[in-house]
Amino acid sequence: MNKNDFYTAIENRRSIYGISSEAVVSNERIQEVINHAVKHTPSSFNSQTARVVVLTGESHTKLWNITTETLRKIVPAENFGPTEDKMNAFGSGYGTVLFFEDNSAIEGLQKQFPLYAENFPIWSLQSNGMLQHVIWTSLELEGFGASLQHYNPLIDDEVKKEWNIPSEWKLLAQMPFGKPTAPAGEKQFAPLEDRVKFYN
Repeated sequence: MNKNDFYTAIENRRSIYGISSEAVVSNERIQEVINHAVKHTPSSFNSQTARVVVLTGESHTKLWNITTETLRKIVPAENFGPTEDKMNAFGSGYGTVLFFEDNSAIEGLQKQFPLYAENFPIWSLQSNGMLQHVIWTSLELEGFGASLQHYNPLIDDEVKKEWNIPSEWKLLAQMPFGKPTAPAGEKQFAPLEDRVKFYN
């Protein structure tokens, strides 16, 4: 891979909200790409505490139905239209990646290395964030558009029940993806001199 391809991939990874259920690559290819990301994304002490569940087809549709009905209970009816439109947009995609952290693995590290106990939950979130970025960029390279959503903890219990998720897994984010039907919106960038400092 050309180094410029790497930079371009990072630049092209954007939040894409207009997505369709049209297949871009096979499910086998999606599994290969996500397995590669999970295997090679770094984690503190090589702890590998991240967990991923990929939903396609009826499972993907069911997730966004669950989310819609959960939100319907707490969003006033007169304001629910835009929320429902958003859920329908996510549900119209090809699939969703669910990102978790395994709390039992984190607790094991805390017991094994008590000196760093308070840091392991922080480090696990940092590693999961890297994994989210790697998978997001990988899906973009395959021709998908994606965005990152956070309807946890509202949907946690139903998600765990529906897909038999271990109770120790903590849901962190949902990434609906599909064939792009609309480009990413305009993006503003704050001045880099306010965000980055170099010293010799």
